[in-house]
Amino acid sequence: MRGLYIHIPFCSGKCGYCDFVSFAGKERLRGAYITALANEMSAYRGMGAHTLYIGGGTPSELDGAELRRLLNAVGERFNPVREFEESTVEVNPESITRDKIMILRQFGVSRISMGLQSFDDATLSALGRRHDAARFLDAYLDLRSVGFSNINIDVIAAPPYQDRAGFAETVRRVIELKPEHVSVYGLEIPQACALAGRGVSVDGDLCRDMLEDACSALAAAGYSHYEISNFARPGRECRHNINYWDNGEYIGIGCAAASYVGGIRRVTAPMLEHYCSTLSKEGGEPPLASCEKLEGKEKTGESLMLGLRKLTGLKLTDDMRRDFGGELVTLAARGLLVLEDDTARLTREGIYVSNEVFRSFVPPF
Repeated sequence: MRGLYIHIPFCSGKCGYCDFVSFAGKERLRGAYITALANEMSAYRGMGAHTLYIGGGTPSELDGAELRRLLNAVGERFNPVREFEESTVEVNPESITRDKIMILRQFGVSRISMGLQSFDDATLSALGRRHDAARFLDAYLDLRSVGFSNINIDVIAAPPYQDRAGFAETVRRVIELKPEHVSVYGLEIPQACALAGRGVSVDGDLCRDMLEDACSALAAAGYSHYEISNFARPGRECRHNINYWDNGEYIGIGCAAASYVGGIRRVTAPMLEHYCSTLSKEGGEPPLASCEKLEGKEKTGESLMLGLRKLTGLKLTDDMRRDFGGELVTLAARGLLVLEDDTARLTREGIYVSNEVFRSFVPPF
């Protein structure tokens, strides 16, 4: 399988915890950016992709005409959106309108991922979100009313000023809406983001309690915990993301997007204006931040790190046993991995300290 990812870096404003490559106040560049995306896609014309994921930033910041231009460009250079095995577009409640929903539906987008984060308005404000719970519900019901039957809802555990009972209420209300997929992330506060500047920190113990509560509630409601942060109804797992965790190929289009094709990873530089100018005409080359070919132990370690994100784990290869046999045995002895039947998977404890597990498989070794 090969995935196609398109990065839309525009936002109405930066959330307090966000360190993704996104830009507020750059609306004037949206038209030029769509042109640049189309020109970058032209280099892959005919290559083919099975899944499509349009993320950001906030793709729903594009207006209706820009959305049409983007989706038409995908169809002209890869295949019509409705012919992808799965096509996802990320949206935010404050910027997704009925008209935009209809455009996504008309083009055959099959999956929507929408950021809720919390049903508590004070928490949303503290996080720097630009919607309230009522606006989220309106957007969700609009999506359902036009026939979207595969929707993911994002929520954040341990946000500022929310206690365990408040988070449990958010999860309860999400389950009540019966989305096909739920993503639950523990809050992380990168050093450069606004919450860090305000001195906000994460209570690790509270975050774990909230995540465990969410796991229990979602399991009881029939959701399968198939990846560290992701839960799905049967058959509704995100195929695009599973391809990442299986270390499959993907084409990344746009400012700061990453590609992995033919064993080579390329990451486009996160410079919006430079990206637009270098790709203003077909045949231009995106500015690169990095380009590398992973080989040997680094490649094996990445396969382990990605594959272990899936709760079913992965089948161990001879290379994995040779390069990381000692680390695997040590992690199992610590109760963080289960090794059985030539497979490795995270234990319940390992899920909550997964970053510690993954450090065993990335340089420096």
